[in-house]
Amino acid sequence: MVIKDIVSAYGHENILCTHNSTIELTKSKCLTTTGNCILGINASKACIELNPELKKSIKKGKKVKVTLKVEDLIETFYGSGHKDLNLLDSNDMVFRKSKYICDRTILINCTKSSRDLNRVLIEKIKNSKKRFFIILEVI
Repeated sequence: MVIKDIVSAYGHENILCTHNSTIELTKSKCLTTTGNCILGINASKACIELNPELKKSIKKGKKVKVTLKVEDLIETFYGSGHKDLNLLDSNDMVFRKSKYICDRTILINCTKSSRDLNRVLIEKIKNSKKRFFIILEVI
């Protein structure tokens, strides 16, 4: 059985994606340039709303494949779950290269941060207010 979830989000003209250790999705509908880790706004889900089976796997420390799909572009990175992740934030989800854990953290030890993402993909998100998708899949 494949355990996965799909989250959608939207681009915004202030998306920078220059942070060196995190990638963030937020349910907020606006964005300033201080949020340099934010990949998408108006997300369809935050940590607390994820598929319960996915959350169980993350809390067991499973590895998760994260696929970003923006029109015809696809980018993938990986992160790890951890027993201390509570996945309770109702507005955001943050993917971290570090081991830092808080309510907003969905995965730690990720293989990419926002500044590592393909710049063509970031420009498509930034310059288009179209919806894009984030697919989370336990591997």
